[in-house]
Amino acid sequence: MSAHADIHAHDDDHGHHHKETFVTKYIFSQDHKMIAKQYLVTGTIMGVIGVLMSLMFRMQIAWPEEPNVLFEALLGKWAPGGVMDADIYLALVTIHGTIMVFFVLTAGLSGTFSNLLIPLQIGARDMASGFLNMVSYWLFFLSSVIMIISLFVEAGPAAAGWTIYPPLSALPMAQGGSGMGMTLWLVAMAIFIASSLLGSLNYVVTVINLRTKGMSMTRLPLTIWAFFITAVIGIISFPVLLSAALLLIMDRSFGTSFFLSDIFIQGEVLHYQGGSPVLFEHLFWFLGHPEVYIVILPAMGLVSEIMASNSRKPIFGYRAMIASILAIAFLSTIVWGHHMFISGMNPFLGSVFTFTTLLIAIPSAVKAFNWITTLWKGNLQMNPAMLFSIGFVSTFITGGLTGIILGDSALDINVHDTYFVVAHFHLVMGISALYGMFAGIYHWYPKMYGRMLNKNLGYIHFWITAVCAYGVFFPMHFIGMAGLPRRYYTNSNFPLFDDLANVNVVITIFALVGGVVQLIYLYNFFTSMYYGKKAVQNPWKSTTLEWTTPVEHIHGNWPGNIPHVYRWAYDYSKPGHDVDFVPQNVPLKDGEEELQH
Repeated sequence: MSAHADIHAHDDDHGHHHKETFVTKYIFSQDHKMIAKQYLVTGTIMGVIGVLMSLMFRMQIAWPEEPNVLFEALLGKWAPGGVMDADIYLALVTIHGTIMVFFVLTAGLSGTFSNLLIPLQIGARDMASGFLNMVSYWLFFLSSVIMIISLFVEAGPAAAGWTIYPPLSALPMAQGGSGMGMTLWLVAMAIFIASSLLGSLNYVVTVINLRTKGMSMTRLPLTIWAFFITAVIGIISFPVLLSAALLLIMDRSFGTSFFLSDIFIQGEVLHYQGGSPVLFEHLFWFLGHPEVYIVILPAMGLVSEIMASNSRKPIFGYRAMIASILAIAFLSTIVWGHHMFISGMNPFLGSVFTFTTLLIAIPSAVKAFNWITTLWKGNLQMNPAMLFSIGFVSTFITGGLTGIILGDSALDINVHDTYFVVAHFHLVMGISALYGMFAGIYHWYPKMYGRMLNKNLGYIHFWITAVCAYGVFFPMHFIGMAGLPRRYYTNSNFPLFDDLANVNVVITIFALVGGVVQLIYLYNFFTSMYYGKKAVQNPWKSTTLEWTTPVEHIHGNWPGNIPHVYRWAYDYSKPGHDVDFVPQNVPLKDGEEELQH
């Protein structure tokens, strides 16, 4: 049974909390609601930088060798005469990948919504440790700053791809970006991992210990299940990446040979002996694959909650949804080898990884079918949050289908390291997670800021983003199957690919339009904080506990006692009730049965 929230002895006096100054309220805040906003705004700024980089290298691929005023303005010495240098192209790809995967999707989704929703939805005054929560955010902020500083290093930022495979990343003299830029990348990631681990431990302890009376694990909203399991995966897998980063720092600065062996530079043999770059691949992908589920699971939780609320009916298959989250978490730790089919691994081991990879399609399919069934015959409220949720299911299915090809060792060899891979993971992880994040922002914005986002701007944002996202990544599958490799800064030296030049131009135009449309969202986001329509307490008529708190943020979330919970989180359109939603804190009527699908 859930732990009681009676441990908060200050239930009655939390309202007259000590006077807050600007610094304690907005900077070194220990209130989970403020920390969630800090994560969101920091993640948004990092996202703008990451998207800008992608637009720059897309323009380079579409119009190689052509002078570009933007390159000259933004890249300076890396774009003499406005023509992008080959080295900076790789650096842009590297930092774009790092920022989007870790600093936007991991921190933006988990950091924002785990912080905002865990205490509010389980009925807790705050996180288990407000101080740890604050430290976690400031470590994230510090790592973001170091990552941005690395862009301004004399020899250039890290340029070994976001996967930073040795020897490019392990030899400081290998190329410009292998020097100080790479060192700063590793330092930033080490600090980021510390931040992520502190956050995850806090989330796990909070969910286990601080649930209000009556909030058993099977009454938790699916959002909390997703955040909880995401945190567990993070605790298991992030230390492995930290070990890889530390060993890489040893190889770079202290003369060890963990990842290096038999290296020749200009005919001269270096002293490194006995290391293996494939060992680094194993360590990296043992985090790297769970990482994509750390990114996608919170989005899945948000989408499940938003779909149930906007379909006005209970989520379909609640327990199957929990089981599939648990299955995904377990399987995500035994599939990492599918990133390494062409690293010379034993074909038998390849077939094992193929089997486990195809297995993970089963819980993913369970979730997809359950979302579609939740929509079936529902009283659908097509607001922007709902549209982004439906868009999430679309991109998750289309992106997931190509994963079946890439997860098969025999089929993967043909398209490995081509644009087919880029198209696959951007749809299934990048676009899907972004849609989940946008859905969450449109849905919980009134809880964060006490005002509503402009609905019409939300519609424009969704439709143009949706068309552009498919416009960018759908054609990429075809140029990938035609053999176009990733990470080449120009393909003009290969007559073989001349026919694909026009496709790359089309992709880039879609990317530019999609990038510009995000400005509408940013305008909506920042102006609505001050000028948006004032929100009511429960604007979406939802059943979960966060909508029982007052619109104005108060320390401790609820004035007076914390509500007790009497039912599960999805009593929508329940027969025998006058309204089409019954909040979790409403006691059962005489003879009323508790639903739990």
